[in-house]
Amino acid sequence: MLSPVTPELERRLRAALPEAAFRDLAPAYLEEPRGRYTGQGGLLIAPETTDQVAATVRACAEARVGIVPYGGGTGLVGGQIMPDGPAPVILSLERMRKLRAVYPSENVLVAEAGAILADVQAAADAADRLFPLSLASEGSARIGGLLATNAGGVNVLRYGNARDLCLGIEAVLPDGSVLNGLKRLRKDNTGYDLRHLLIGAEGTLGIITAAALKLSPRPAQTGAALFAVPGPEAALDLLAMTGARIGDGVSAFELMHRTGLDFLAETLPDIRRPFDDPPDWMVLIDLGLGVAQDPAEALEGLFVEAHAAGLAPDGLIAQSQAQRAEFWTVRESIPLANRRIGAISSHDISVPLSAIPAFIARGGPALAEIGDFRINCFGHLGDGNLHYNVFPQPGKTRADYEHLRPAIKTCIYDLVHGMGGSVSAEHGVGRLKVDDLERYGDPAKLAAMRAIKAALDPVGIMNPGAVLRASG
Repeated sequence: MLSPVTPELERRLRAALPEAAFRDLAPAYLEEPRGRYTGQGGLLIAPETTDQVAATVRACAEARVGIVPYGGGTGLVGGQIMPDGPAPVILSLERMRKLRAVYPSENVLVAEAGAILADVQAAADAADRLFPLSLASEGSARIGGLLATNAGGVNVLRYGNARDLCLGIEAVLPDGSVLNGLKRLRKDNTGYDLRHLLIGAEGTLGIITAAALKLSPRPAQTGAALFAVPGPEAALDLLAMTGARIGDGVSAFELMHRTGLDFLAETLPDIRRPFDDPPDWMVLIDLGLGVAQDPAEALEGLFVEAHAAGLAPDGLIAQSQAQRAEFWTVRESIPLANRRIGAISSHDISVPLSAIPAFIARGGPALAEIGDFRINCFGHLGDGNLHYNVFPQPGKTRADYEHLRPAIKTCIYDLVHGMGGSVSAEHGVGRLKVDDLERYGDPAKLAAMRAIKAALDPVGIMNPGAVLRASG
């Protein structure tokens, strides 16, 4: 059984850590973006060094007090807050923001866990390199949290998830020992790869304190286009055509529905909509090419072929970097518009690429049997990850439909599971999807996960109740 933070533990921590490590517990540390959970008060600590993190973990382990790691607070599944149980130590990585080193010739950057993604991107750019992890919250999301959740974003099609962009990890394990794994190696077959065990574990097996990140050459030329498509099946055919024509130069391939643009007009009217009369379905294609390749020319050739094949009845090709940025502003503002509308139930799901059209075709009618909703389906078609979110009709709020939320979620997740998909594609499990993991997860995998958790964290202090149900 875990214990709550006590005055004795606080006194011990104050003796071990500098005064600057102690922060007032502001409301922001107890909130999450979708407003589904409110965390409980505990003791907020913001260490500045790995040794200070280790001292904190050792003290908590001996006192049997839970630790909730806190990065940028942008997680969407409640992994960064603890709504019930004994009051924990909230361990914020916000002061561990150093970029320790950049090795341009190796395409490596070493950053501490509290470094903000946008700052890492800027540091890579200053070295004439690219750190390709990109998502809407990059101005506040931190490297430790991004790795802990194995974040995805818009460039997974070309560069992979966060775990594919990490060569080495430094972390504090549940007993307070430090895993010194910041090797900058592409090949290292010396036993179990603890890096990949900690990435995606959401702070339940240890606290990531720094990482060696993989950089890439910056594309010499970039371009983007928005193509109207008749529907998801045509979008999938267009994806295959794009890959065949352009190959590895395709950085992103995003699917959007007209509902997303309607939400922008309703909540963010200053954002320019690219089509005067938006089509029902459209794709955003982004390219990064070499010196000898012209993105606009490549996209024009693609459009000609796609139009002739009936896959793209209309299209817009960015004529400047400013227009490319406008296209991306539309795509990256959709999650903000969603939050302003207020989703009844949000679903970060993935299915095999070939199953996407069938999933979308079946999802709407299945939900219509439950109630009258608006559906905003958008996401990373290139890697099979859709954000399939259900909203109230105009004039109503999500509170009017709250009693239907369990049925909505079960309807969508049953459909996803039946198609061999995942109920969590890139957001993680957190606390929001613990029940879902138990319902849809493979029993052998769950048993192995519980065994690993028990071996590394026998007291259960690391992010209690996240990913796996807290025991006792």
